[in-house]
Amino acid sequence: MKILHLDTNHPLLITQLNDLGFTNDEDYTSSKEIIESKISNYDGIILRSRFSIDQQFLNAATNLKFIGRVGAGLENIDCDYATQKGIKLIAAPEGNRNAVGEHALGMLLSLFNKLNKADREVRQGLWQREANRGLELDGKTVGLIGYGNMGKAFAKKLRGFDLEVLCYDIKSNVEDKNAKQVSLEELQKKSDVLSLHTPQTPQTVGMINSKFINDFKKPFWFINTARGKSVVTNDLVAALKSGKILGTGLDVLEYEKASFEDMFSSTLPEAFDYLIKADNVLLTPHVAGWTVESKEKLAQTIVDKIKAEFYNS
Repeated sequence: MKILHLDTNHPLLITQLNDLGFTNDEDYTSSKEIIESKISNYDGIILRSRFSIDQQFLNAATNLKFIGRVGAGLENIDCDYATQKGIKLIAAPEGNRNAVGEHALGMLLSLFNKLNKADREVRQGLWQREANRGLELDGKTVGLIGYGNMGKAFAKKLRGFDLEVLCYDIKSNVEDKNAKQVSLEELQKKSDVLSLHTPQTPQTVGMINSKFINDFKKPFWFINTARGKSVVTNDLVAALKSGKILGTGLDVLEYEKASFEDMFSSTLPEAFDYLIKADNVLLTPHVAGWTVESKEKLAQTIVDKIKAEFYNS
């Protein structure tokens, strides 16, 4: 089988696939049109988020048997059409779930203890202890929306705290010892913290809007390490201004490009200007799953899944 690699990844990916007898070609610079013109020569492609895999591309990929996405989400791929054409979709959420769980916990603890604000003030010669008095997680209720690989990883990290963890998911019977599955209404009634762990789908785009936020019975903290387009940023900022949302940690933003690159190549909206100036907002550049360890684990997960599906020893 011939595999085309469209993005650079951990070197073990190509090394191990070579060892298994696959032919691996690399093209990290050609335009989508050029890739499309030669894709019929390949049985598999492996990418991160370089460009979208749409119906036109899939129609040109007449011999394609699988698409490997070195990451968790598949929103850049027309999954329904690929499945119709018998193409196997391979993602690797197992590879970076631990990284995401740790990042979400780090964001939450930083917000509760005002670490980013306090650090900035001390560097400016300010020593304001009372203004930086923190909160404790113990005794709080954390609500998770989406309880797959990422949600479960975050819940596992929370086990060291004396708190309640609730989860809501469109699938039934996903709860485990780390989280109790409840209705969305119960989660909105009880949660002091909301953490989002959903993929980007038509159902989740714009899900966190004014109505959704106002359905919470009390002010809450909000963490998003999932997908930026799930949040209506204008509504989030309005909730921050009103105090309905007490603070937010955002690893992802509504304004991101599909390739997750070049965030600042165009003029950004007024709501983003508020976010970058607010003391109760913590921002990171879509790196929750982007650790030294996860780079290796993501690649290994893809290799293992390709081997299980397509390797004949």
